[in-house]
Amino acid sequence: MSTSTSHPEAVIPVPESEPGTAGPPCAYARLRTEQPVVKALLPNGETGWLISRYEDARAAFADPRLIRPLLSAWPPREGDDAPPPALPTFLEMTGEHHERVRRTVLPMFGRSRLKFMEPRIRAMAGELVDAMVAGAVDGTADLVAAYADPLPLRVLCETTGLPYEDREIYLPHTLALLGASGLTMEEVLAALNALQDYADALISLKEKDSDGEDYIRLLLAEVRRPGSELTRDDVVSFVVTMLMAGYKTNIQHTSNALLVLLTHPEQLRALREAPEGIGTAVEELLRYVPLMNAINILVATEDFTLHGQRIRAGDAVVPVPASANRDPEAFAEPDRLDLTRTPNPHIAFGHGPHACTGGHLTRMQLAITIEVLLERLPGIELAVPAETIPWDESTPLRAPARLPVRW
Repeated sequence: MSTSTSHPEAVIPVPESEPGTAGPPCAYARLRTEQPVVKALLPNGETGWLISRYEDARAAFADPRLIRPLLSAWPPREGDDAPPPALPTFLEMTGEHHERVRRTVLPMFGRSRLKFMEPRIRAMAGELVDAMVAGAVDGTADLVAAYADPLPLRVLCETTGLPYEDREIYLPHTLALLGASGLTMEEVLAALNALQDYADALISLKEKDSDGEDYIRLLLAEVRRPGSELTRDDVVSFVVTMLMAGYKTNIQHTSNALLVLLTHPEQLRALREAPEGIGTAVEELLRYVPLMNAINILVATEDFTLHGQRIRAGDAVVPVPASANRDPEAFAEPDRLDLTRTPNPHIAFGHGPHACTGGHLTRMQLAITIEVLLERLPGIELAVPAETIPWDESTPLRAPARLPVRW
C-alpha cells in the first residue's frame, strides 16, 4: 500500500447517501481528492479509517496486515464478562482455516459448476414474471414485491438447500444482523447463535437424507470423505454466511439495478436489442450500483502509514468499494452508466483472499433476472416519475421500496 502526505488526523461522520439514492454518497468524491484516508465515526460508535480511493481499497482487501474481525467479537470487550464468540462466517475466517475452507468451497461456486442452476433460476424468474402479469392492476405492478424481492431468496434456497418454508425462522435473525449497527453485542450474539442453531438442526436433517445436489448436501459429502479438510462446523458457517451475504444484499442490488436500467431507457433498449452484451452490462451494474457503502471492517495487526496517516495495530480500516468503483483514476467518466464498459475491474465483491465466494452466482442471478424480464416484457417501463418512487432507507442497504411498472 502506497504512502504519501495528507491531512492530519481528524474524525468525520461516515458519509451518508443522498435521500432517494442507493449511493455512493457524493461526499466520497471530495474525500478521494482531499482525505483519501480519514478517521470516521462508525454507526456503532467506534472509529475506523475510511479508504476511499480505488488503488488503496483494492490493496487493503489483499493486505495481510489487515484481517477481518469476528462480528461477534468486535469491537473487543475487556474482562471476564465477554461472551464466547460465535463460529466465524466464511467472511471472517483467517489464516490456515480460511485457506483450507476456501480450497474446498471456491471450486463449487465456479462458473462451470454453477451451470446446473441456470435453468432453475430462469424457470423461477419466468414464474414470477407470469404471476406479476396475471396479478397486474390497470396494467401496472410493483416490480419489487413481485420480482426483485422474492427471486433472490428462492435462488438462495434452491442453491444452498435452505427450506423456503422456514423463512419466518431464519430471516428475522438475518435481517437483524444486516442492520447490526443498532444492536448491542448481546443482541448480535443472540442473532448469530440463533442462526447457528437453525443451521445445525437443518444439517442434522440433511445428514439423514443425502438425496439431492444442494450445496449443504455436497459439503456434507465432502466432510465424510476420508482426508477431507472440511468439518461439520464449517458447513454450519457456510449456511450462516450464505444467509448474511446472499440474501438482502442481492435484493437491494437487484432492485437498484432494475431502477437504473428503467431510468436509462436508451441503454436498456440497446441491451434488449443486443442481449449477448448481458455479461458486460452486469459488470457495469455491479460497479455503478453499490452492493454496500461502508461496512467492510478490517483490523490492522501492525502499525503502518498510508497517505500520511498513522494506522496503529488494532485500528479498524474500512475500504469502501462504492467509492473506489467511482474513482476517476480507475474508471473513465465513473459517474456515467455505460453498459458496454470494458475492461471493468470493479471491486464490488472485494479483492484478494476474501473476495466474495458467491460472486459468480450473483452475476448469474442478475443476468437471468434482466434477461427474463426483457424477454417476457420487452416494453417494460416505469409507471410513475422516478423522483416519486418511495425508498427503504432503514439500513445501509438502501433500495426502492416499490417500483411501479407497466408494459
